[in-house]
Amino acid sequence: MSNPLPAPAPTASMIPQASPELTDRLLAGLAAVNERLTAVVAHEDEFIAGASQHLLAGGKRFRPLLTLLSSELGTGRNDDVVDAAVGVELTHIASLYHDDVMDAAERRHGKASVNATYDNITAIIVGDLLFGRASEIVAGLGSEAARIQAQTFVRLCAGQIRDDRQAPAGADPLEHYLGVLADKTGSLIATAARYGAMFGGCDPQTVELMRQYGELVGIVFQLSDDVLDVTSDGESGKTPGTDLREGVATLPTLYAQASTDPADARLQELLSHPLTDDAEHAEALALLRAHPALDQARRHTESVAAQAVSLLDGLGDSDALRVLRALPGQVAGRSV
Repeated sequence: MSNPLPAPAPTASMIPQASPELTDRLLAGLAAVNERLTAVVAHEDEFIAGASQHLLAGGKRFRPLLTLLSSELGTGRNDDVVDAAVGVELTHIASLYHDDVMDAAERRHGKASVNATYDNITAIIVGDLLFGRASEIVAGLGSEAARIQAQTFVRLCAGQIRDDRQAPAGADPLEHYLGVLADKTGSLIATAARYGAMFGGCDPQTVELMRQYGELVGIVFQLSDDVLDVTSDGESGKTPGTDLREGVATLPTLYAQASTDPADARLQELLSHPLTDDAEHAEALALLRAHPALDQARRHTESVAAQAVSLLDGLGDSDALRVLRALPGQVAGRSV
């Protein structure tokens, strides 16, 4: 059996400009999603139930929230919308189980990761179990939804594979990186928005617009994290320079590495390898914080956010649309 999951309340940054009525509907929708999640991960084996639920009690439910918001462009929440949101969230959580194994992570959502609490094998197999649960839920929504789920899963895997490899010879590193983000992060958020519009009864054009919107929002989410990795003071819960320490390419480091200014030679040398040495890490972080690449990365993030908002231009005005128009800028603004 599984214990009931606490229903997370969206923060102001997640639902900017929402009316009290819309906020109440979204909170009720998230409660319904959590109730369904509790039932889906329940298992007669207490060990399996506990491991399956380990990360579900954390997080902000951003993807289910986007599904619920997108459904508001049509007839709003119904049982299919809730199931679609559950399928997306289970897919997301399952991917985190696998990510934590690959990253040898010790913490996730402020608690010990599954691999640290149990072991790598358990984390991988329970992640697979959750992917299976997600597919089972989505299959109940029809063949089109199942096809979208399968295509999304393929893109998630392809993005992860490409993320672990260098850009191919002759390829633009920045374009390669943005393509990885579109697959690894954007694809599932795109599906979250797409499902909401689909099962909320929207017309095909609106469904496609929401798919494109969701993918761009997902990219903005990751790009703002890239900037936060450099600018964070640690109080936000994000340790500054984590990506630098691990040698992970990010938007600011890619811009810095593309510089032709001879004065950037020292920074580029530091960025050529993981910065496990504390003194080198501190030096690189200081240089990058003062570098124009940081503002370039911010402007790029804001530009993608503006593209997402522009997709909604022909949809008129409503309470939900006001929130959807404000959301990309709010996500991008985390890095300002």
